[in-house]
Amino acid sequence: MLQTMFAGTTFAQLAFLGIAAFVAGLARGFSGFGAALIFMPLASAIAGPRIAAPLLLVIDGFGALGMIPNAWRQAHKRDVVVMAAGAVIGVPLGAAFLAYADPLLVRWLIIVLVILLLMLLMSGWRYHGKPSDAITAVVGLVAGLFSGTAQAGGPPIVAYWLGGAIPFHIVRANIVLYFAVSTVFSVVSYAVGGLFVTAVVAPALATGPLYLLGLNLGSRLFGRADERLFRRVCYGLIAMAAILGLPLLDPLLR
Repeated sequence: MLQTMFAGTTFAQLAFLGIAAFVAGLARGFSGFGAALIFMPLASAIAGPRIAAPLLLVIDGFGALGMIPNAWRQAHKRDVVVMAAGAVIGVPLGAAFLAYADPLLVRWLIIVLVILLLMLLMSGWRYHGKPSDAITAVVGLVAGLFSGTAQAGGPPIVAYWLGGAIPFHIVRANIVLYFAVSTVFSVVSYAVGGLFVTAVVAPALATGPLYLLGLNLGSRLFGRADERLFRRVCYGLIAMAAILGLPLLDPLLR
C-alpha cells in the first residue's frame, strides 16, 4: 500500500522522504524555521516542487498548531503584523511562480536559494540598523516570496530580527507566529494556483506523523540542547540536502 502513495515511487524513496520530514521537523521545532531548507530540495527531487511545497505547507501547518499558543504569549505581535503585511504581497507572487514556471527551473532556483540562505545563516550576518515599519514590511515581502515559492521564508527574518536586542526566545516566537499568519496566505495562494492536488494527500498522510514527531522532539530540545552545536548540525544537514537535491543526481533518487 505504501508503494502506491506516490505514482512510480518506490518504498525506499518514500522512506527517504519520511526521514527528510522527520529531520526537517526537528530543525523547525528547535529553531522555529529551517524545515524548508532541508525538506524542499529532497522532496522536490522525488515528487517535484509543485507537490513538495504544498506537501510541506500541509504537514507544517497542521504540525505547528501546537507551537502557536506559546508563541502568541511571547511574540511582539505588532512586529509580526507589520512583517505579515509585506507577506500579503510576497506570498502570492512566489506561489504564482511555483504554479506556472517550469518545474526544473523551480528546482534549480530552490537549490540556489537554499545555498544562498545557508551562506547567510553561516556567515552570522545580522541587520544591526534601527528597525522600522518600512524595512520590516520589505523583509516580510522578501520572506513571503521565498515562502510562496519554496516555503523557505525563515532566514531573511532571522537575519533581520536577531540583529537587535530581542532575546532569542522572542525571535523564535515571532517567527512561529509569523509563519502561522503566512501559512494562511500560502493556503489561499496555492488554492488559487491549483497547487492543492489529490497527489498531495497520500504523501502528507505518510510523512505527517514523522514530521510531527520531529517537531515535538525539537520543541523539547529547545532550551536544553546546546544551541551552537545544534545549529552546526542543521547547517550540515541543509548542505547535504542541497547536494542530494541537485537535478543532476536524479538517477540516484528516482
